[in-house]
Amino acid sequence: MTCSTARSATRTCPVSADGAPHTLRREGRIVIVGASLAGLRAAETLREEGFSGSLTIIGDEPHEPYDRPPLSKQVLLGRSPADHTALPRRREVYARWRLGVAATGLDMTARRVRLAEGDEVGYDRLLITTGVRARPWPHPLEAELDGVFVLRTREDAAALHRRLSSAPRRVLVIGAGFTGSEIASACRERGLPVTVAERGPTPLVGALGGVLGEVAADLQRAHGVDLRCGVMVTGLEGDAAGRLRRAHLSDGTALDADVAVVSLGITRNTEWLAGSGLGAGPRGIACDAGCRAFDVRGIVTDDVFVAGDVARSPHPLFGYQFLSLEHWGNAVAQAEIAAHNMISASADRRPHLWVPAFWSSQFGVNIKSVGVPSLGEEVLIAQGSLAERRFTAVYGYQGRVIAAVTFDQSKWLAFYQRLIETAAPFPPPFATVDRRAEGLRPVPADFPDPTLPTHGPTVTLSGYSPSDRRIAFTPARI
Repeated sequence: MTCSTARSATRTCPVSADGAPHTLRREGRIVIVGASLAGLRAAETLREEGFSGSLTIIGDEPHEPYDRPPLSKQVLLGRSPADHTALPRRREVYARWRLGVAATGLDMTARRVRLAEGDEVGYDRLLITTGVRARPWPHPLEAELDGVFVLRTREDAAALHRRLSSAPRRVLVIGAGFTGSEIASACRERGLPVTVAERGPTPLVGALGGVLGEVAADLQRAHGVDLRCGVMVTGLEGDAAGRLRRAHLSDGTALDADVAVVSLGITRNTEWLAGSGLGAGPRGIACDAGCRAFDVRGIVTDDVFVAGDVARSPHPLFGYQFLSLEHWGNAVAQAEIAAHNMISASADRRPHLWVPAFWSSQFGVNIKSVGVPSLGEEVLIAQGSLAERRFTAVYGYQGRVIAAVTFDQSKWLAFYQRLIETAAPFPPPFATVDRRAEGLRPVPADFPDPTLPTHGPTVTLSGYSPSDRRIAFTPARI
């Protein structure tokens, strides 16, 4: 295609800084690997912003994109079938769907994605939104026992719901991160006996620290959970028919259980990129603030983009530290930025500045967060009371506000988000409206040693340590 004509030498397409005509960026072939929340929202954004070329979406699951948060809540409680979790469409994407087939390789030179069925799909620009998967029980023969589950997919949720509906004698949840805690909550709401085994000192310690972890521990025990912290499950034992019957713990005790749910965190889906030359590994796919992927030499690409849980991107609010975020809101915001930048000239591209935020509902309490709590050195109870399990906790790092977490007090989040965005000092210099004696001074946040593995973090930090840089942002969505 040419943009000039014989009649007028001035009828040329505007040219971007990288030499590509602007109109051409809205044509050609775009491939999205990952039929996920991020993949769908990126596809919608591409069409909304005028992309008229061919669009192919590849996914290893047989379903079009669906919502995962309800799987550990409404689906396990029987309030919604697993196959009723499809994501609502904002608009038609006019895509070719390649579902139920995994991507197995990437040739960046030829610009082709290899598929498990032997086919290859060519692209002009590629977006990777492959997300994460549940980490399985590490002993394969034990993992195959009837009664051992993980929870990540629709099929996982449907199978676990069926088993919980059969009134098991006891459910063992291995790992007390957010997913494990939500599963335990659903089991107790169904009236099932539940034991939670957590190798850390408290539930949620990797994500919220020990101070709030103690609150989570009290919450679980108050709702009848047999919570055992500081222990590991060393083995799962089955009967002659291959059915789970017993779990062995590191403290030498044994526990009879006929259902075990393994909630040991996630693995990012990057193995298919081995040998591709892309900067991908266990922590995700490294990209710049505009969602362009880096190659293994640290050089940014201009035709490969990444978004969602699998991305590892620098955040200017946190000193350009690379963050891997397992957040619903981040997947949407980053996908929209990636899609916009894929079809925009260099001068029109935007950085991904979404402030991390997440929420969880467990044992009748709504937990919400903004910022990166796991970066905090100290925590201050700014409103409410730990004893009442209704409070706002503010985290500080190197003298600035870095995060806030609320238990049933989310009205304060927007206020503290603004403090985070403007690098406000920590502890906040003002008196809060209802600060109790326990919140008069900051205390150590009590996060575990970062060199030791913990269950259920929502943010993975890597790269350089953040500085005290002051940056102002426009308010983001919570």
